[in-house]
Amino acid sequence: MRRNCLGLSLGLGLVVSLGMVPAGLAQTPPAYRVATRIALPDGGWDLASFDPVMRRAYITRSDAVTAIDADTGNVTGKFAPANRGHATLVLKNGAEILVTDGASDTAIIYDAKTAAELATIKTGANPDAALYDAASGLAVVMNARGGSLTLIDPKTRASVGEIAIGGSLELGAGDGSGRIFINVEDRNDLVVVDLKSKKLVTRIPLTGCEGPTGIAYLKVSKRLLSSCANGVAAITNPKTLKVESTLPIGAGPDTVLYDTQRKLAFIPAGRAGELDIFTDDAKGVHAAGKVATQVGARTGALDEKTGRIYLPAADYLPPAAAGGRPQMKPGSVVIVVVEPVT
Repeated sequence: MRRNCLGLSLGLGLVVSLGMVPAGLAQTPPAYRVATRIALPDGGWDLASFDPVMRRAYITRSDAVTAIDADTGNVTGKFAPANRGHATLVLKNGAEILVTDGASDTAIIYDAKTAAELATIKTGANPDAALYDAASGLAVVMNARGGSLTLIDPKTRASVGEIAIGGSLELGAGDGSGRIFINVEDRNDLVVVDLKSKKLVTRIPLTGCEGPTGIAYLKVSKRLLSSCANGVAAITNPKTLKVESTLPIGAGPDTVLYDTQRKLAFIPAGRAGELDIFTDDAKGVHAAGKVATQVGARTGALDEKTGRIYLPAADYLPPAAAGGRPQMKPGSVVIVVVEPVT
């Protein structure tokens, strides 16, 4: 299960740090910058998501879902309630959202306009990340402690099955044909699941990758990009079912974001306070630079219309006692907004 990355704020302004482009890579490295910071109410957070129809970034938090209007910057601190919330999944073209609730082992569906509760669906133990698969029409909830997938039909707002996987399940991604790929954090592998047959197909050992969390399917190279706790990103070929290579990233990664319009992937590294950038083309996946962000910014959401990336972060105070955990500084929670330099 992901936790908020702890550390001291870098106190950055509009700072850009681009890495070197690998030899033989023709294109110019993409340029990004920290555009602004948007203040949020105090409290922890887990995953973020973006709704391109309602034009909102959703931040799933301990006690509620926070909504940020992408066009105005207006913040609704407690848009929908949660109890140890983990993920917010956009459904029905933005008309509804599904929130995974770790305290009650449920997925709760809300009306995205009124925040009225529409359904509560029982899941496995500690529902965490979630994804929507357009090919099957199913929402898939990853039960982190239960080691299973709960399949939900958004049309009926009901569970239509469960698939046993095993291990501590993290984020997942689909290839658009009904196959999904899910990182298993404690086993250092990813699993392939066929949603048509509702079966586990196989496991792929993530050689060189420890503690995989975030994952994205890159549509041009047709590769999977996984973020790993040992400071690398693993590139996996879903056809050969093998890891082809690893690339260095910052410490403390979580989510992997993919921009289909710009053909770029991003990995926020919370302990390093950086956003690592990768290009996706027919020749493969290549490191293309990094942007200095803020310590703690390890997950985020992407607006493909503008290219903006929304990264929750905060400042932290030293631990009260030796060996303790740093405490979040009151009034310091923000969204770090990163945007393309045009």
